[in-house]
Amino acid sequence: MSILRRLNLPLHLRHRNHYHRRVTAAAIRHESAVWTTAPLSIVEPAAESLFHITVDLSDSPDLAASYTRAGQYLQLRVPGVTWPTFLAIASPPKLASAHGAFEFLVKSVAGSTAEALCRLRRGDTVDLSGVMGNGFDIGRIDPPEKFDTVLIFATGSGISPIRSLIESGFAADKRSDVRLYYGARNLRRMAYLDRFKDWESSGVKIVPVFSKPDDSWIGECGYVQAAFTRAKQISNPWSTGAVLCGQRQMTEEVTSILVADGVSGEKILKNF
Repeated sequence: MSILRRLNLPLHLRHRNHYHRRVTAAAIRHESAVWTTAPLSIVEPAAESLFHITVDLSDSPDLAASYTRAGQYLQLRVPGVTWPTFLAIASPPKLASAHGAFEFLVKSVAGSTAEALCRLRRGDTVDLSGVMGNGFDIGRIDPPEKFDTVLIFATGSGISPIRSLIESGFAADKRSDVRLYYGARNLRRMAYLDRFKDWESSGVKIVPVFSKPDDSWIGECGYVQAAFTRAKQISNPWSTGAVLCGQRQMTEEVTSILVADGVSGEKILKNF
């Protein structure tokens, strides 16, 4: 049964962050970054406390072209706000090259730069640093016939780079078992519901996991690591890879579980 039916979504959704990184001051000084000023083309709600943000890079083709791999990120600075915020790029690189835009999923946190960003409107400008990080090295879990199981774990706005990965393509349809354990507080806090049908069509089975679901929810409850532990079903750890993005506790616990089950740490991909 389609995940869209299991979620009991409205009909229009069946058819159609703030991404947090802990980076020390010693790692990157925002004062020394090279900034590109660009306008916002979209600012709209994505879910409860989450916003879709699109930055128009049609006048900055070099910056758009520098984004080459899902999982990369950058700093974004809002005029009048002292500190920048770190955001994973949610759209795939092909969108940046074809349409000259970066898309983000931003969690609005009171008093943060992300909150200031979510209050802006279309046409307002922001400053972007250069693209950073190596992203997800999918080559470590290729070719698909050798790594036929890929387990993906994301929580909250950590789904941003996972969206980029799925929509960039990693031969999910050529693998026998690709699962996305996607954790959120409840259905209202879950972004990208309108993309689930396409993701599943590409070969990704979506397992929503709600930590505080509504009474009507009959799916997985708790945290993604617990949901995975209940399911397990790793047929061969030597042919299994994983991709993790989200809260540090989740990534650490899932890594421990996978390694204990025999999955090689070299095949567990993270973008930090």
